Amino acid sequence: MAIKVNVKMNHAAIGRLSTAQKQALEMTAEAVKSDVTLSAMVPKQAGELERSAFIDTSKLSKGKTRLGYDTPYARRLYWHPEYDFRTDKNASAQGKWLQTYIDGAKRNFAKEAFRKLYRKLTGGVVK
Repeated sequence: MAIKVNVKMNHAAIGRLSTAQKQALEMTAEAVKSDVTLSAMVPKQAGELERSAFIDTSKLSKGKTRLGYDTPYARRLYWHPEYDFRTDKNASAQGKWLQTYIDGAKRNFAKEAFRKLYRKLTGGVVK
């Protein structure tokens, strides 16, 4: 018994899905950045550290983005949670403020944001 199969690839649709994937990833990174700011976890004195947050999209084509902080003291404050951070401006100020998104209570935030944004951008094609 022989079975014949004819497969036609819709390259235009595949291209649209690929473009939507990159857009959703960039939008997800922005959503994480906004949520970090709204969660008030970044140590704040004058607000320079918080304002220096940026999204690096140089590896977007490889499916990677990076949230970074562009101040000389960002690394020192991040990796030293033992510092006594002021909480008058940001009530939840702490060191390792992104750890919550890696393995804490918000570890699924980026995944869920990407899923919602990708579905929205693909117009319901992806379920």
